[in-house]
Amino acid sequence: MEKPCIILLGAPGSGKGTRAPILSEILGIPQIATGDLFRKNLKEMTPIGKIAKSYIDNGELVPDSVTADMLKQRLQEPDAQNGFLLDGFPRTIVQAEMLDKILEQQD
Repeated sequence: MEKPCIILLGAPGSGKGTRAPILSEILGIPQIATGDLFRKNLKEMTPIGKIAKSYIDNGELVPDSVTADMLKQRLQEPDAQNGFLLDGFPRTIVQAEMLDKILEQQD
């Protein structure tokens, strides 16, 4: 059986955040939200968190490549090896293409 890789898409207020933890628990896979990844990496001042912080401190958007690197690191953690549920990524076609490359590298 292939591992479930679920992406929740929807407008703000559409219920992604409500449904994600339920699906995560039922399927036994981690819910990975990009907002949570940013908060964790910034709080722990990880190398990628420091890079993100430099953009944030300058009032700039964090580049997609930094977000993708953060996600790539998270997907390498043991709990994500049997599947995962993404909440908040990808938001754009460019991010979707980055995710596709990340997943190809994992196979």
